[in-house]
Amino acid sequence: MKECLLDVRDLEPPEPLELVLAKMETLQSDERIRMIHRREPHLLFPMLEREQFAYEVTMTPEHEFQILIWRKPGAC
Repeated sequence: MKECLLDVRDLEPPEPLELVLAKMETLQSDERIRMIHRREPHLLFPMLEREQFAYEVTMTPEHEFQILIWRKPGAC
């Protein structure tokens, strides 16, 4: 699976959300996004669910968030 890295740690809101939403529009079924953020993007999660994307959130030892995002199987 191909992966697109979005490191948004140094960006101010709403830029991280805008970037990931733009990338989601072109995301293919064999791709996923790895977003690195300094805070947990709570506003993003309902949008992902509404648009039929799956995601997984982990916190790194440096207290940063890594969010993996991919299209759910069968989603258009």
